Amino acid sequence: MISQAPRKNPRKSDLLVAFACGAFVALMVGVSYAAVPLYSWFCRTTGFGGTTQVATSAPTTEISGRTITVRFDSNVAPGLPWNFEPERRTIDVKIGQVVTVYYAVTNESARVTSAQAGYNVTPPTAGIYFEKINCFCFTQQTMKPGEKRDMAVVFYVDPKLVKDTEQDSLKNITLSYTFYPVREPEQPVAESVNPEKSGHI
Repeated sequence: MISQAPRKNPRKSDLLVAFACGAFVALMVGVSYAAVPLYSWFCRTTGFGGTTQVATSAPTTEISGRTITVRFDSNVAPGLPWNFEPERRTIDVKIGQVVTVYYAVTNESARVTSAQAGYNVTPPTAGIYFEKINCFCFTQQTMKPGEKRDMAVVFYVDPKLVKDTEQDSLKNITLSYTFYPVREPEQPVAESVNPEKSGHI
C-alpha cells in the first residue's frame, strides 16, 4: 500500500491567511497615521520643499559681510475675507543678522474669522538655512470684524549657508505666506426648557 501524506487542515490555513491580512491592514493604517507627522518632521529637519527652520535665539557666530535680498510674498486662500500685505516687499539682510519685518492684516468681513498661515521659501534649497525665531504663522490667528493688526516675523539666514558651496550663487530668497481659513467649531444650540417638565407652570 502507498501511504498518503497527511492532509493539511483547511480551517487552520484560512485562519493564517485571515490573520496575515488583518495584520497587513493594521500596519497600513498605522503607517497612514504616522505619515503626516513623519513628513512634517522630515521637512523641518531637511528644509525639504522650502520648509523653514525654527530657532530659539540669535546665532552665536559673527554676522557675515555677505548680503542676501529677501522678498516677501503674501497670499490669501479663497473664502477668507482678509487683506494681507507685507510692510516692505524686499529687504537686504546680512547673513547671521536678526531681522524683524511686519505684515499688515485686515479682516474685511463683518464677522469674527480665524486663519492659519502656511509658509515656505524659494529656492527650496534655502529652507534649511532660513531660521525663524518668532512668527505669526506659528499659531492660529483670530480677528474681529474690521480689525487691523501688524503681525511680526523675526528671522535670520543661518551663517552655515556661507560654508555650503552649492549656495555660492544664492542672492535672493523669497519668503511666501498663504493664510488659510480655519472654521470655528459650531456652538451647541441651547435646548428650550419645557415649563411643564421643569416643574414651573
